[in-house]
Amino acid sequence: ELDAAPPRRMAIFVALWKEHKVIQKMIDNNIAKLNYPCFEFFVGAYPNDSLTIAAVQETMKRHPNVHLALIPHDGPTSKADNLNWIYQRMLLHEQEHSVRFDMILTHDAEDLMDPDGLRWINYYAQSHDMVQIPVLALQTPLRNLSHGVYCDEFAEFQFKDMPARQRLGGFIPSNGVGTGFSRRALEMLAEKYSNRIFEPACMTEDYENGFRIKRLGLPQKFIPVQFRQGRPIATREFFPLTFRKAIRQRTRWIMGITLQSWEYHSARETFGHLYWFWRDRKGVIGNLITPLANIFFIFGLST
Repeated sequence: ELDAAPPRRMAIFVALWKEHKVIQKMIDNNIAKLNYPCFEFFVGAYPNDSLTIAAVQETMKRHPNVHLALIPHDGPTSKADNLNWIYQRMLLHEQEHSVRFDMILTHDAEDLMDPDGLRWINYYAQSHDMVQIPVLALQTPLRNLSHGVYCDEFAEFQFKDMPARQRLGGFIPSNGVGTGFSRRALEMLAEKYSNRIFEPACMTEDYENGFRIKRLGLPQKFIPVQFRQGRPIATREFFPLTFRKAIRQRTRWIMGITLQSWEYHSARETFGHLYWFWRDRKGVIGNLITPLANIFFIFGLST
Protein backbone atom coordinates (compact mmCIF):
# COMPACT_ATOMS: atom_id res chain seq x y z
CA GLU A 1 0.00 0.00 0.00
CA LEU A 2 2.86 2.40 0.77
CA ASP A 3 4.39 1.73 -2.63
CA ALA A 4 1.09 2.40 -4.39
CA ALA A 5 1.59 6.15 -3.89
CA PRO A 6 3.63 7.72 -6.72
CA PRO A 7 7.01 8.76 -5.26
CA ARG A 8 7.37 12.50 -4.80
CA ARG A 9 10.72 14.19 -5.22
CA MET A 10 11.86 15.17 -1.72
CA ALA A 11 14.37 17.76 -0.53
CA ILE A 12 15.79 17.13 2.94
CA PHE A 13 16.94 20.34 4.70
CA VAL A 14 19.66 20.12 7.35
CA ALA A 15 20.53 23.38 9.13
CA LEU A 16 24.08 23.43 10.53
CA TRP A 17 26.38 25.41 12.80
CA LYS A 18 29.69 23.80 13.78
CA GLU A 19 28.46 20.26 13.13
CA HIS A 20 31.44 19.05 11.10
CA LYS A 21 32.05 16.09 13.44
CA VAL A 22 28.67 14.49 12.81
CA ILE A 23 27.30 15.68 9.47
CA GLN A 24 29.30 13.28 7.28
CA LYS A 25 28.31 10.31 9.41
CA MET A 26 24.66 11.42 9.43
CA ILE A 27 24.41 11.73 5.65
CA ASP A 28 26.46 8.60 4.86
CA ASN A 29 24.37 6.52 7.25
CA ASN A 30 20.99 7.81 6.08
CA ILE A 31 21.72 7.67 2.35
CA ALA A 32 22.88 4.07 2.72
CA LYS A 33 19.69 2.87 4.38
CA LEU A 34 16.83 5.06 3.10
CA ASN A 35 14.36 2.93 1.17
CA TYR A 36 13.13 5.61 -1.22
CA PRO A 37 13.98 6.38 -4.87
CA CYS A 38 14.18 10.19 -5.13
CA PHE A 39 15.56 12.45 -2.41
CA GLU A 40 18.33 15.02 -2.12
CA PHE A 41 20.01 16.67 0.87
CA PHE A 42 20.45 20.45 1.09
CA VAL A 43 22.81 21.31 3.93
CA GLY A 44 22.97 24.89 5.23
CA ALA A 45 26.27 26.26 6.56
CA TYR A 46 27.71 29.69 7.36
CA PRO A 47 30.72 31.32 5.65
CA ASN A 48 32.57 31.61 8.98
CA ASP A 49 32.23 27.88 9.70
CA SER A 50 34.99 26.56 7.45
CA LEU A 51 35.23 23.13 9.08
CA THR A 52 31.57 22.37 8.48
CA ILE A 53 31.77 23.66 4.91
CA ALA A 54 34.75 21.38 4.26
CA ALA A 55 32.88 18.42 5.78
CA VAL A 56 29.86 19.02 3.56
CA GLN A 57 32.01 19.43 0.46
CA GLU A 58 33.79 16.17 1.23
CA THR A 59 30.42 14.46 1.54
CA MET A 60 29.33 15.92 -1.80
CA LYS A 61 32.23 14.11 -3.49
CA ARG A 62 30.74 10.77 -2.40
CA HIS A 63 27.08 11.60 -2.90
CA PRO A 64 25.85 13.61 -5.92
CA ASN A 65 22.48 14.13 -4.22
CA VAL A 66 24.04 16.27 -1.45
CA HIS A 67 24.25 20.04 -1.95
CA LEU A 68 25.81 22.83 0.10
CA ALA A 69 23.55 25.79 0.83
CA LEU A 70 25.92 28.57 1.85
CA ILE A 71 24.18 31.20 3.97
CA PRO A 72 25.02 34.73 2.68
CA HIS A 73 26.04 36.01 6.13
CA ASP A 74 28.10 34.83 9.07
CA GLY A 75 26.54 32.77 11.81
CA PRO A 76 25.23 31.63 14.02
CA THR A 77 21.76 33.08 13.57
CA SER A 78 18.70 30.91 14.11
CA LYS A 79 17.69 27.56 12.71
CA ALA A 80 14.74 29.28 11.01
CA ASP A 81 17.03 31.76 9.24
CA ASN A 82 19.25 28.88 8.15
CA LEU A 83 16.26 26.95 6.77
CA ASN A 84 14.96 29.97 4.87
CA TRP A 85 18.26 30.32 3.01
CA ILE A 86 18.38 26.59 2.31
CA TYR A 87 14.99 26.98 0.66
CA GLN A 88 16.40 29.74 -1.56
CA ARG A 89 19.32 27.48 -2.50
CA MET A 90 16.85 24.74 -3.42
CA LEU A 91 14.99 27.15 -5.71
CA LEU A 92 18.26 27.99 -7.46
CA HIS A 93 19.04 24.28 -7.84
CA GLU A 94 15.65 23.75 -9.44
CA GLN A 95 16.30 26.49 -11.99
CA GLU A 96 19.76 25.16 -12.81
CA HIS A 97 18.65 21.53 -13.24
CA SER A 98 15.04 21.93 -14.45
CA VAL A 99 13.58 19.90 -11.59
CA ARG A 100 10.94 20.55 -8.96
CA PHE A 101 10.74 19.16 -5.43
CA ASP A 102 7.28 18.17 -4.22
CA MET A 103 8.06 17.77 -0.52
CA ILE A 104 10.52 19.43 1.86
CA LEU A 105 11.66 17.65 5.03
CA THR A 106 13.51 19.16 7.98
CA HIS A 107 16.14 17.23 9.92
CA ASP A 108 19.02 17.81 12.33
CA ALA A 109 22.62 16.64 12.01
CA GLU A 110 22.25 14.00 14.74
CA ASP A 111 19.12 12.35 13.32
CA LEU A 112 18.85 8.70 12.41
CA MET A 113 16.11 8.63 9.81
CA ASP A 114 13.95 5.54 9.60
CA PRO A 115 14.64 3.50 6.42
CA ASP A 116 10.93 3.61 5.52
CA GLY A 117 10.19 7.07 6.89
CA LEU A 118 10.12 8.78 3.50
CA ARG A 119 7.75 6.14 2.14
CA TRP A 120 5.32 6.81 5.00
CA ILE A 121 5.53 10.57 4.50
CA ASN A 122 5.02 10.13 0.75
CA TYR A 123 1.93 7.98 1.33
CA TYR A 124 0.20 10.44 3.66
CA ALA A 125 1.28 13.42 1.55
CA GLN A 126 -1.35 12.34 -0.96
CA SER A 127 -3.95 13.99 1.24
CA HIS A 128 -1.99 16.13 3.75
CA ASP A 129 0.23 19.20 3.43
CA MET A 130 2.19 18.57 6.63
CA VAL A 131 3.17 15.07 7.74
CA GLN A 132 4.98 14.42 11.01
CA ILE A 133 6.96 11.23 11.65
CA PRO A 134 7.26 10.35 15.37
CA VAL A 135 10.52 11.26 17.12
CA LEU A 136 11.90 8.89 19.76
CA ALA A 137 15.11 8.83 21.75
CA LEU A 138 17.92 6.35 21.35
CA GLN A 139 18.78 4.25 24.39
CA THR A 140 21.49 5.42 26.78
CA PRO A 141 22.74 4.11 30.15
CA LEU A 142 20.57 4.81 33.20
CA ARG A 143 23.16 7.26 34.52
CA ASN A 144 22.13 9.76 31.78
CA LEU A 145 19.29 11.10 33.91
CA SER A 146 18.58 14.18 31.74
CA HIS A 147 18.28 12.03 28.64
CA GLY A 148 16.02 9.62 30.51
CA VAL A 149 13.59 12.39 31.39
CA TYR A 150 13.36 13.30 27.70
CA CYS A 151 12.77 9.63 26.82
CA ASP A 152 9.81 9.45 29.17
CA GLU A 153 8.30 12.74 28.05
CA PHE A 154 8.68 12.12 24.32
CA ALA A 155 7.27 8.61 24.63
CA GLU A 156 4.23 10.06 26.41
CA PHE A 157 3.92 12.86 23.86
CA GLN A 158 4.33 10.70 20.74
CA PHE A 159 2.24 7.73 21.88
CA LYS A 160 -0.61 9.61 23.61
CA ASP A 161 -0.72 13.40 23.32
CA MET A 162 -0.15 13.85 19.59
CA PRO A 163 -2.68 11.19 18.46
CA ALA A 164 -5.27 12.63 20.89
CA ARG A 165 -4.53 16.17 19.70
CA GLN A 166 -5.12 15.12 16.11
CA ARG A 167 -8.29 13.20 16.89
CA LEU A 168 -9.77 16.19 18.72
CA GLY A 169 -8.98 18.64 15.91
CA GLY A 170 -6.04 20.52 17.40
CA PHE A 171 -3.18 21.87 15.33
CA ILE A 172 -0.16 19.58 15.01
CA PRO A 173 3.11 21.21 16.12
CA SER A 174 6.08 20.20 14.02
CA ASN A 175 8.77 18.37 15.96
CA GLY A 176 11.41 20.23 13.98
CA VAL A 177 12.74 16.94 12.60
CA GLY A 178 11.00 14.27 10.57
CA THR A 179 8.50 16.83 9.32
CA GLY A 180 7.41 16.81 5.69
CA PHE A 181 5.87 19.94 4.15
CA SER A 182 4.15 19.99 0.78
CA ARG A 183 5.42 22.48 -1.75
CA ARG A 184 1.99 24.10 -1.74
CA ALA A 185 2.21 24.70 2.02
CA LEU A 186 5.65 26.37 1.83
CA GLU A 187 4.68 28.53 -1.13
CA MET A 188 1.57 29.71 0.71
CA LEU A 189 3.69 30.49 3.79
CA ALA A 190 6.21 32.35 1.63
CA GLU A 191 3.46 34.49 0.11
CA LYS A 192 1.73 35.26 3.41
CA TYR A 193 4.87 35.96 5.45
CA SER A 194 7.05 37.79 2.88
CA ASN A 195 9.28 34.79 2.15
CA ARG A 196 9.90 34.17 5.86
CA ILE A 197 8.67 30.59 5.64
CA PHE A 198 10.28 29.86 9.00
CA GLU A 199 10.13 32.85 11.37
CA PRO A 200 13.80 33.86 11.91
CA ALA A 201 13.24 35.48 15.30
CA CYS A 202 11.23 32.57 16.69
CA MET A 203 12.93 30.18 19.11
CA THR A 204 10.48 27.40 18.23
CA GLU A 205 9.87 27.86 14.51
CA ASP A 206 8.66 24.25 14.29
CA TYR A 207 5.81 24.87 16.74
CA GLU A 208 4.99 28.17 15.04
CA ASN A 209 4.75 26.58 11.60
CA GLY A 210 2.42 23.88 12.85
CA PHE A 211 -0.05 26.58 13.85
CA ARG A 212 0.55 28.66 10.71
CA ILE A 213 -0.27 25.72 8.45
CA LYS A 214 -3.44 24.96 10.41
CA ARG A 215 -4.52 28.61 10.05
CA LEU A 216 -4.06 28.34 6.28
CA GLY A 217 -6.64 25.55 6.31
CA LEU A 218 -4.18 22.90 5.15
CA PRO A 219 -4.58 19.32 6.43
CA GLN A 220 -1.96 17.96 8.84
CA LYS A 221 -1.11 14.40 9.78
CA PHE A 222 0.76 12.92 12.71
CA ILE A 223 1.66 9.32 11.90
CA PRO A 224 0.99 7.25 15.04
CA VAL A 225 3.92 5.17 16.28
CA GLN A 226 3.83 1.82 14.52
CA PHE A 227 6.22 -1.11 14.80
CA ARG A 228 7.60 -2.86 11.76
CA GLN A 229 10.21 -5.63 11.89
CA GLY A 230 10.68 -5.03 15.61
CA ARG A 231 11.39 -1.30 15.37
CA PRO A 232 9.19 1.80 15.67
CA ILE A 233 8.77 3.82 12.47
CA ALA A 234 10.29 6.99 13.88
CA THR A 235 13.18 9.40 13.68
CA ARG A 236 15.69 8.41 16.37
CA GLU A 237 18.17 10.74 18.04
CA PHE A 238 19.99 11.48 21.26
CA PHE A 239 18.43 14.15 23.43
CA PRO A 240 20.63 16.35 25.66
CA LEU A 241 22.85 14.14 27.80
CA THR A 242 23.92 16.81 30.31
CA PHE A 243 21.91 18.89 32.73
CA ARG A 244 23.28 22.17 31.34
CA LYS A 245 22.31 21.37 27.74
CA ALA A 246 18.90 20.14 28.84
CA ILE A 247 18.21 23.38 30.74
CA ARG A 248 19.26 25.44 27.71
CA GLN A 249 16.95 23.53 25.38
CA ARG A 250 14.05 23.59 27.83
CA THR A 251 14.45 27.35 28.29
CA ARG A 252 14.28 27.86 24.52
CA TRP A 253 11.15 25.72 24.26
CA ILE A 254 9.37 27.45 27.13
CA MET A 255 10.21 30.93 25.85
CA GLY A 256 9.20 30.09 22.29
CA ILE A 257 5.98 28.22 22.99
CA THR A 258 4.63 30.03 26.04
CA LEU A 259 5.87 33.59 25.50
CA GLN A 260 6.65 34.26 21.84
CA SER A 261 3.39 32.70 20.65
CA TRP A 262 1.59 35.37 22.70
CA GLU A 263 3.70 38.01 21.00
CA TYR A 264 3.04 36.74 17.46
CA HIS A 265 -0.69 35.95 17.68
CA SER A 266 -3.64 37.93 18.98
CA ALA A 267 -6.44 36.39 21.03
CA ARG A 268 -8.67 36.55 17.96
CA GLU A 269 -6.21 34.50 15.92
CA THR A 270 -5.87 31.80 18.55
CA PHE A 271 -9.47 31.71 19.81
CA GLY A 272 -10.39 28.59 17.84
CA HIS A 273 -7.43 26.77 19.38
CA LEU A 274 -7.64 28.28 22.85
CA TYR A 275 -7.65 24.91 24.61
CA TRP A 276 -4.50 23.76 22.84
CA PHE A 277 -2.64 26.99 23.51
CA TRP A 278 -3.66 26.76 27.15
CA ARG A 279 -2.26 23.21 27.32
CA ASP A 280 1.00 24.33 25.71
CA ARG A 281 1.41 27.60 27.60
CA LYS A 282 0.65 26.31 31.09
CA GLY A 283 4.26 25.08 31.13
CA VAL A 284 5.40 28.59 32.04
CA ILE A 285 3.72 28.07 35.42
CA GLY A 286 4.09 24.32 35.67
CA ASN A 287 7.86 24.48 35.26
CA LEU A 288 8.05 26.77 38.29
CA ILE A 289 5.65 24.74 40.44
CA THR A 290 7.16 21.30 39.72
CA PRO A 291 10.49 21.89 41.56
CA LEU A 292 8.57 23.27 44.55
CA ALA A 293 6.29 20.23 44.59
CA ASN A 294 9.33 17.95 44.52
CA ILE A 295 10.89 19.81 47.45
CA PHE A 296 7.69 19.43 49.49
CA PHE A 297 7.51 15.75 48.55
CA ILE A 298 11.08 15.11 49.76
CA PHE A 299 10.38 17.12 52.90
CA GLY A 300 7.27 15.03 53.56
CA LEU A 301 9.23 11.80 53.17
CA SER A 302 11.90 12.96 55.61
CA THR A 303 9.47 13.93 58.36
